[in-house]
Amino acid sequence: MANTAQAKKRARQAEKSRIRNAGQRSNLRTFIKKIIAAVKLGDKEKAQAAYNTAVPIIDSAVTKGIIHKNKAARGKSRLNAKVKAIA
Repeated sequence: MANTAQAKKRARQAEKSRIRNAGQRSNLRTFIKKIIAAVKLGDKEKAQAAYNTAVPIIDSAVTKGIIHKNKAARGKSRLNAKVKAIA
């Protein structure tokens, strides 16, 4: 357990940011799952719309430090490839 006032404050801040980050990470995963679900159904319009909605959310997760920029780029690339692969 934290002993100094500074360490206690850092522990409080870390807990707040952990909760905030968990919510944002969950939201990010939800939007990615929507794209994958639309791809599995074979609905190209719905998948494209879901992809267009998810891209700004992925980019904002990078800005907030939730995920690394290379992971975001890789994920967007793979999702876009899945959307384009729909006949």
